Amino acid sequence: MTRITNESSVSAARAVLLGNYRSAPFVFSEGQGCRLKDVEGKSYLDLCAGIAVVSVGHCHPELTRAIAEQAGRLMHVSNLFFNDRCIELAQELVSRTPFSKFFFCNSGAEANETLLKLARRHHYEHGAKQRTTIITAQGSFHGRSMGALTMTAQPKYQEGMAPLVGDVEHVPFGDVAALRQRINERTAALILEPVQGEGGVVAASPEYLRAAREICDAAGALFMLDEVQTGYGRTGRFLAQAWSGVVPDACALAKGIAGGFPLGAVGVRPVLEKSLPPGSHGTTYGGNALACAAALAVLRIFDREKLVENAERVGTYLGARLEALAADATLPAAADARGIGLLRGISVASGFDPGAIVADIRKRGVLVSIAGGTVLRFSPPLCVTEAEIAEGLTAVEAALRAATRVATPGS
Repeated sequence: MTRITNESSVSAARAVLLGNYRSAPFVFSEGQGCRLKDVEGKSYLDLCAGIAVVSVGHCHPELTRAIAEQAGRLMHVSNLFFNDRCIELAQELVSRTPFSKFFFCNSGAEANETLLKLARRHHYEHGAKQRTTIITAQGSFHGRSMGALTMTAQPKYQEGMAPLVGDVEHVPFGDVAALRQRINERTAALILEPVQGEGGVVAASPEYLRAAREICDAAGALFMLDEVQTGYGRTGRFLAQAWSGVVPDACALAKGIAGGFPLGAVGVRPVLEKSLPPGSHGTTYGGNALACAAALAVLRIFDREKLVENAERVGTYLGARLEALAADATLPAAADARGIGLLRGISVASGFDPGAIVADIRKRGVLVSIAGGTVLRFSPPLCVTEAEIAEGLTAVEAALRAATRVATPGS
């Protein structure tokens, strides 16, 4: 029997898959909790969680059982019909959030596309057809589909994709004066992330979010939040907006919502309940019974295992450890620490190669990702323990200590 290796598996992948990902040179085949194994049996501590997706850990027995049971009962019907699991999930989310109704889709990009369409259609339905401008923040990431990509204010993701969707503007993140200057009678909505994950784990201040809400209200514009990465307990609150006390008119959710099963959602306040009339928007698989059953299991696990509370407690520990690394004068490769809850980062100092450091951390059996080009991002499963964080940071510190400055021309 031919032995399966990472090398042979990667070679097979490159032969049949498009090369749009910079995938690591190993292939995963199984996981449990905060651990993954590759095809050769090597174990890795996962402090990435599929980029904040695997909220309850890999292969949680209750989640896998719920998916299996639902698959044997009902997986999908058209949205020409209701299904019971979709209704149950919406009821649960209404009870746990400030939102009165929900729309389900398949991903964060779809959820953010929904925000864009919802904002424009709302003003259209209310006779303000001139309100079409969508404003987002520089450094944001809202997805890869064309509307979401246009809202994503990072040129590297947009290269070669023009022409983009029209009437979308970008303002500096955290700049209240810029909001006052740009939000006007043509603005449909301002859409912000409470923490810019892909932008480098940059958190908005509570004061900024409160000012954004007030400015939008004064101008008659909608205020919306993209909580695709920050929602579902990631920051130590069920929704990150709770830290500021700001309630948006609509909110996009995805990633951790179903523990790894594809699902996205948009919650709306009463002002938007009738803004997408029948036929105005849809998605084939959105709200299917299988995805919703997975999401219901995730909520049960959250409650019983107190994972949101764990995210706050262990996240505080992680933040303190990262602050200590950043302050260590013997670690020149480490710059500042940032983030909240279990969405944290430590930036790599100028002159060092973040990609090389991440590759070294992976060789040491720990998984983290890069955000904003220079930040080591930590977004582990919400069930992670302080002991697992300590184990992972041992590898991170070792890789930072081993890092050497990148040679520059003429040096």
